[in-house]
Amino acid sequence: MGRSSSGIVAGLTVAALAAVGFLGYQASATAPALPPKAAGQAPSPAASPSGAAPAKQDPAKPAALPENSGTGTRVVYSLSQKRVWLVGEGGEPKSFTVMPSTVHPKPGTYTVKVGARSGAVTGSDGVPIEHVVRFATAEGVAVGFSARVDGSMPEPDPNKKTGGIRMSRLDGDAMWAFATIDSKVVVVS
Repeated sequence: MGRSSSGIVAGLTVAALAAVGFLGYQASATAPALPPKAAGQAPSPAASPSGAAPAKQDPAKPAALPENSGTGTRVVYSLSQKRVWLVGEGGEPKSFTVMPSTVHPKPGTYTVKVGARSGAVTGSDGVPIEHVVRFATAEGVAVGFSARVDGSMPEPDPNKKTGGIRMSRLDGDAMWAFATIDSKVVVVS
């Protein structure tokens, strides 16, 4: 009896390993080689030192990555520019505008932790959202990037403490593919 039981266990183990191997192959075969291209590179206005109207940025050029925003692969979030950069190992960083939440993280370096990503949930404002990447807590509120399922990016209600930094669905797809567990997020003022 012992010999046939070990044969069954061995057979089940081989079948389980084959299933896991197949699912792993299937996932890698359907995953994009690079994160999806972020939508629009439209610049956001920045205050000029002289007090004059800010110079128009060439829309063909992406917004410049802020100085002192770290090194290596990272997400850079500028509070003042309301903009995110996905900085990879080579090429131009992908950049897009975002709608900040009412609660802001302090400037600094954060890490996307295990359990800090959600495919689809209801946001702290009661709206269905997707591709949630949380990286900080401020004023007792979880702060992270997300896209509204309806695709809109309205200004948040200033009377509610919310932590969702909203982006377009296309940019949310790019963020989801880029900012995986242990990814670095650098917040600059």
